[in-house]
Amino acid sequence: MSAKPIVAATDGSEESLRAVDWAAREAVLRGVALRIVSAATLLPRMMEDHGGPHISVVTDALTQERDVALAAAAARATKVSADLLIDTDHLTGAPALAVAEAGSGALLLVVGSRGAGAFTALVLGSVSRYAATHAPCPVVVVRDEITTSHRQIAVGVDHPESSAAALSFAFEAAALRQASVLAVHAFDTPQTGMGQAFVALATPGSPGIEERLTERLTALLDDWRAKYPGVPVSQDVLFGHPGRALAGLSARADLVVLGRHPRQHGLPGAGAVTQAVLSHAHGPVVTVPSV
Repeated sequence: MSAKPIVAATDGSEESLRAVDWAAREAVLRGVALRIVSAATLLPRMMEDHGGPHISVVTDALTQERDVALAAAAARATKVSADLLIDTDHLTGAPALAVAEAGSGALLLVVGSRGAGAFTALVLGSVSRYAATHAPCPVVVVRDEITTSHRQIAVGVDHPESSAAALSFAFEAAALRQASVLAVHAFDTPQTGMGQAFVALATPGSPGIEERLTERLTALLDDWRAKYPGVPVSQDVLFGHPGRALAGLSARADLVVLGRHPRQHGLPGAGAVTQAVLSHAHGPVVTVPSV
């Protein structure tokens, strides 16, 4: 059994509880423990300053909400499997930073796509986006309720030299689920084609560019086919915005896998692609840091 747990963040909202459900199922699948965390944004203490009874301070209310959220999430995870080892922990500091740092030493960090807002313990709408681009481990952002298994993992491939981590995650996830892998390269400018050698080619859609990109993608996947002979593999090269293409594929994939590069390695539009997929995907999306 791996010593690394899966970490799930909760704020008590239904969206975050769905993320806990996903994380619990993944922990059972991988045979690891589940750590559930929550952070409270502590505000200055407030109390009445006249002769009435003492009222609870805002920080106490927020802390109580955090503890209630953790208890509810743990109960929810227990329903997935009574044998799952579950730990709960409260985080301190700014929620976005605290949740991202909770991924240190984790196998995966799982968050909901949005939270309840207002005075809840954790506003996952902004926190999830920060974690998905800054956490040191792969981050799964769970959108909507997952009711159907498609037995397919979709992975976005940008440059061959920077896609190894994403491909490794995708193939491992597919092997665990006995699913297939669909590797997709989408481009709408020559600069977003695989490798700077294509920058000198004519505009996208010109004769030969799709064929050359397909050949490069095939060659890249051959190594992964050899490593995972039991995983069916298909591929597609598309002319169009990568974010739109991958978000659309999420409707028929169990997971969409995206590579995450330090400062995006200066890749044109790479950050925009990630944000587009996170904003419009129909199912779970994982961002995988490059190694």
